[in-house]
Amino acid sequence: MARALILSSHVAASSVGGSAQALALAALGIEPMVVPTVLFGRHPGWGAPGGGPVPREIFEGMLEGIEAQGLSFDLVLTGYFASTEQVRLTARSCSNGKVVVDPIMGDRDKGLYVRADVAEAIQHELIPLADVVAPNAWELERLTGVPVDNPASAVEAARRLGRPTLVSSIDCGDEIGVVYAEPTGAWLASHRRLENVPNGTGDLLTALFAAALLEDLASEERLRRAVGGVASVVEAANKSGARELPIVGAALKAGSPVRIEKIA
Repeated sequence: MARALILSSHVAASSVGGSAQALALAALGIEPMVVPTVLFGRHPGWGAPGGGPVPREIFEGMLEGIEAQGLSFDLVLTGYFASTEQVRLTARSCSNGKVVVDPIMGDRDKGLYVRADVAEAIQHELIPLADVVAPNAWELERLTGVPVDNPASAVEAARRLGRPTLVSSIDCGDEIGVVYAEPTGAWLASHRRLENVPNGTGDLLTALFAAALLEDLASEERLRRAVGGVASVVEAANKSGARELPIVGAALKAGSPVRIEKIA
C-alpha cells in the first residue's frame, strides 16, 4: 500500500486541511500519516476555531518519531503552516517520495492570511523541493509577480515559477477552472460554477492530484480525475445542503464530468 505524509492543519469538525486530505487518500487506498501544524476545533470561517498552533518541540518530535520508525513515503503533501520553524522542519522531511506543495498563503478576497515570514519561508524553502506546486490564482500571482486572471496568464505564471504547477480558482466566465502546466504542455479543466462551495476544495484538489501522480496516467487524465472528484463532492454538498465537504463515501475516482482542453 502506498503511504503519504501530510504536514498541514488538523481541523476536527471541518472537512479542510490535512484531516480532509487524509480522508480522501484513505478512500483511494493510500495510507495517510498526518503531522499537524495547528489543532483547531473548526474552520475559522465559522467563528473562533478553538485550539491553536502546534509548538515547535511537539512538531519536531513527531517528525523524529516517524523517522525513528524507519518509514518511507510515496507522497509528501504540505499545506498550512503556523510558523517558519514548521516550514524549515518540513523541508528536511521532503527527501523521499513525490512532494506536492500547496503554498497556503491567502486568497483574492482576504489577501495574506499567514504571517509574511511564513509565506516567504514556503516560497524559498519548500517550492524548490516540489514535484508539483498547487497554488490558487492569487497565491501564484504573489509567488511570481505575474497577474493571473485567465488560463493563459496562469500558464505564463506557472512557467515563471519553474515547477509543474496546478493552479486553482481560474476565472472562466460562467465556469470555474483549474490549470495544470508542466514543461511539455498545459491543460485547463473547467466545470459550471456552483452556488454553495464549502471550504476545503483546494485541499481536496491537491490530495486527489497527488494520488493520481502514483498511477500511470497522462497529465490531462490526472487533472480530469482530480477536478472531477472535487466537482462531485461539491455537487453532493449542494444537493444535501451540507456545510462541509461530504468526502466519506464520495466516488472520488469516477468524479463528475469536466471539460478538458490543451492550452499550451
